This record gives sequence, structure tokens and C-alpha cells, in this order.
Amino acid sequence: MRDHLSRPVVAVTGMGLVTPLGFGVAESWAGLLAGRSGIQRITRFPTEHLKTRIAGQVTLPGEEALASPERVERMAAMAAAEAVEQAGIGGPFPGPLFLGMPPVEVEWPQRLALARAGAGYPAMVEAAAGQRGLFETFLFGGIGERLAGRFGTRGVPVSVTTACATGASAIQLGLEAIQRGEAAAALCIGAEGSVAPEPLVRFSLLSALSTRNDEPERASRPFEKTREGFVLSEGAAALVLESLESAQARGAEVLGLVLGAGERADNFHRTRSNPDGGAIIGAMRTAIADAGLQAGDISYVNAHGTGTPENDKMETLGMRAVFGEAPPPISSNKSMIGHTLSAAGAIEAVASLLTIRDGMLPPTINHEVPDPAVALDVVPNVARAAKVERVLSNSFGFGGQNVCLVLGAAP
Repeated sequence: MRDHLSRPVVAVTGMGLVTPLGFGVAESWAGLLAGRSGIQRITRFPTEHLKTRIAGQVTLPGEEALASPERVERMAAMAAAEAVEQAGIGGPFPGPLFLGMPPVEVEWPQRLALARAGAGYPAMVEAAAGQRGLFETFLFGGIGERLAGRFGTRGVPVSVTTACATGASAIQLGLEAIQRGEAAAALCIGAEGSVAPEPLVRFSLLSALSTRNDEPERASRPFEKTREGFVLSEGAAALVLESLESAQARGAEVLGLVLGAGERADNFHRTRSNPDGGAIIGAMRTAIADAGLQAGDISYVNAHGTGTPENDKMETLGMRAVFGEAPPPISSNKSMIGHTLSAAGAIEAVASLLTIRDGMLPPTINHEVPDPAVALDVVPNVARAAKVERVLSNSFGFGGQNVCLVLGAAP
């Protein structure tokens, strides 16, 4: 049970999802196949004076009092619990945790509370020193430590953030740990909880967000001519990876395979890709080669597909460079759930495995005016039945970090 490079074949035995379409794999997947949008007007905080007032918001119990890291932890735990239960892998978990999550910083409510605690910087420091809970909430590695304790994973948990490629990076780390023989299994999570004022304002200042506020469900328009930006969103996904040999030995249901990963960074600009597309093309080609495949072996591509003019142009360039004049179908889950940032690569990996399982390509909704510069089959508006054996899932991050995964059918 070795691949073309004599590495252990890596299987997926558990999956979990939290998205704006619902809680759990079944509900989110049904929404994607139905072409249902999870984008709505933001209700979590006031937006009257903001240019963008819509998002893919996940509503959690008691969320009014939650900071972004707390939402990340809750959604990560929900997705992980579903994945571990499906895997039936028992406890403690027989491998490490790889957590993809956003950067963490103290938010304005906490800053203001510290400022009210006393005049001047020394008083703020003294107030902060007395708030252990504040420190633990906004400690980047703290979420991974608590999740590792909850699920009993082995070793030191690894937390990573690589912009929009983060969720895919977490899966790549788990894949490579098993391939190197360092772990028999891995719990890989991508989670995002940044539908909050500060991230919204920052992305808005970059002119990266859609401002189609009056029609939230029509705002995310990947590959479409009138696209104007992405829709900020949140959610989580978890995958239990283990060697195929181990999964079969314990009689686990194999949901699919992670066949390969490709990673490239272009270091060109903090938001834009290098116009030559070298890193995007390199990540796609490396992932396919790492899986021991040729471009023609890919049945379908789960797009990064953010809906920004820049990203969709570069992804089209990459598709043409890698697949030539007859590329496979490509569609964007973000047209329905928005851009879940740190969670996107993991959520889309789960969607890719479900695409293979059910032989259904989720659509790219809101595709009303085709862009002549995007000469791709984007599976417009309606899901499509198709025989799918291998999927390339693209994750292209701000700052030039690109990770692509190749997912395959269970043997």
C-alpha cells in the first residue's frame, strides 16, 4: 500500500464541516449541491457606515459575547468532533493535530476595556497582567493546545497560518507526516471566525470586498464578468487522515485518498500574484506530479475562485498553462459560502471528496454574464452529474502562498 514514491498511501476516514450553509457535512453539502447561498446581511455588529455590510456569518449560541478566537475554537471543535466520530478511531487520538487558523490579535472591545482600567500604558499593562483569560484567549497557540487536550492528540499540536492557503497547509502537513512515517494518523483542521469589524474594514480598504449589499445572495460571483470582490465568510472543516494500511486493518470506511500536495510561494506582492503566474502554475503542477499523475488524469478542479478580478484572472491563466486547451470543469464553492479564509482549503478539500463520492459537481452560482476572458467550464448555476475520480483543489493566498491538493476516490 505504497504510492509511486514508496510512501504510505494516505486515506481520509472522517470529515466534519461548519459553514454558513449549516452545521455538519450533510447539511452543508446539500446546500452546495442545491446552489443555495449562505451570504446574508451582517447582524453581529453595526454596519451602517461601512461600505460592505454582508458576509457568510455562522451563528453560534451566545455569539454576542465571543471574540474571533473563541469562534474559531468552537467551530474547529464542532468540525473535529464530527470527523473523529465518523472515523471511529477511538481515543486518545493516535496522531498529532495540525490546526490552520487566522492570526490572533486583541480586538477593540478588549482594548477599550483595558483602556478604561486606568490611564496610560503602564496601567493597561498592569490590567492585562491580571486577566489570565484574556491572555489565553488571544494566544495564537492556545487554541491548538486546548483542542489537542480535548481530542487527546499526540505530541505538540502545530498551528499554522498561511493566509488563504491555511486550511490546505494543515492537510499538507498531516499528509507529509504520515508519508514520512512520523505518524500513523493526523487530525487536520482549518477554521476561521473573522466576520468582525476590524477584518471587514481592513479588507474593504484593500478594495477586495463585494459591495453588493442589497442582494447578499448574489454578491459572490467567481469567474463572472461583473464580479467585484470576495465576500468575507467563516467556518471550519476537519479531516482525519491515516495510512490506508492502518485504516483497512481496523476496518474503517475509507472516504477517499489524499494523493498529493504542491506548494509554491511567489513573494511578489502582499495581495497580488506575480503576473507570470509562476507560483500558481508551479503549485498545481507539483501537486499533480506529487500524486504520480498527469494533468489529463484530473477529472475536476475545485477552484480557489474568490470572485476578485485579479484572482479569477490568475486562476484562469494557471488552468490554461497546466491543462492546455481542454481543461476539466472547475467550479467555486465560494460562490455560495463566500471566502472562509483560513478554513477555505480544508472546507474545499471536504467538498472535493464529496464530489468524488457522489459524482456531482457543485455549481458556480451567480454566473449571469460570462467573462470572455475566462474560457473555462465553470459549471454555471446548476450542479452537474459526472464521473469523478481525482480532484485538484486550489488554494491561493494573499502574500503569494499557494497550496494545491489532489484528492482521489477510495480504492
